[in-house]
Amino acid sequence: MNNIPYTCTRLMIDYAQLHALSAVINEGGFERAARKLFITQSAVSRRIQQLESQLGEPVLLRQQPPKPTATGTRLLNHLQQVLQLEYGLGINALQFDSDPQKPLIVRLAANSDSIATWLPEALITANNEINARLQFEIVLQDQTVVLNRMKSGEVMVCIASTAEPVNGGLVSYLGALRYRAVASPAFVEAHGIQSVADLADAPCLVFDEHDKLQHEFLTDIVKSTPKRIHLCPSSEGFRQSVVAGLGYGLLPELQIGDGIARGEMVDLAPHYTLDTPLYWHYWQTESPLLASLRVHALNVAKRRLIQPGVS
Repeated sequence: MNNIPYTCTRLMIDYAQLHALSAVINEGGFERAARKLFITQSAVSRRIQQLESQLGEPVLLRQQPPKPTATGTRLLNHLQQVLQLEYGLGINALQFDSDPQKPLIVRLAANSDSIATWLPEALITANNEINARLQFEIVLQDQTVVLNRMKSGEVMVCIASTAEPVNGGLVSYLGALRYRAVASPAFVEAHGIQSVADLADAPCLVFDEHDKLQHEFLTDIVKSTPKRIHLCPSSEGFRQSVVAGLGYGLLPELQIGDGIARGEMVDLAPHYTLDTPLYWHYWQTESPLLASLRVHALNVAKRRLIQPGVS
């Protein structure tokens, strides 16, 4: 484990303390962490204080929500890797349960569009024994910034648009989500859209502040950027907003489905597509269980996502 603090190499790490740190970060506070761990809030605080006393430096920025310090981040990274090593050896001590068959809790960070399209299928393998041994906690984040969750040691697996692995991690290419610019027929009529140039002044749907797909589309097509934006941080809600005529936006082809064929939506630029590459990030200490899941996910991605050389 080359990414834990140097001071820790001379100390016995108390994993109950690390688990408390992880819970505070993942749950967004001491009270929720206490409920997660089935202990009192004062016990959570005491474990964090003992860890900081042992290290001689803070591991947590006590703000709302709490954030790990640089040392805290390295400790969380270390914990994620140890969890997988122990589970791979058939040990479940860090889950604080004597039952070796208790599911491995897998925190996985992914973008909302993946959750709304191909990813659920990728998390269900053909092996029921593997399915029974995995319990997912999915963290939603835009694909352009989601890798920060892995860098901070918050998750075991991350689906990002970045190919560069984090320190101590590896990466596998999944494929690309293909997007098309769409709007409802009513929207096109109401805003007098006769060509893509007219979209520059029309209301545009954007997932969140990190979503730049619509900006990239308009820049590519008409060298402009959206002037009026509706923020809609829900993948399913985004699609429904397009169909209702609230705005235009880029949707994955997988999510559009037969919406264009049925007349729900209009393809605003039939010859234009925008492909967003996706990568499966995982730790070098990947357990056999998660390795099996990754292989299955890659096979699903080959069928569902755009692959190199496929138009």
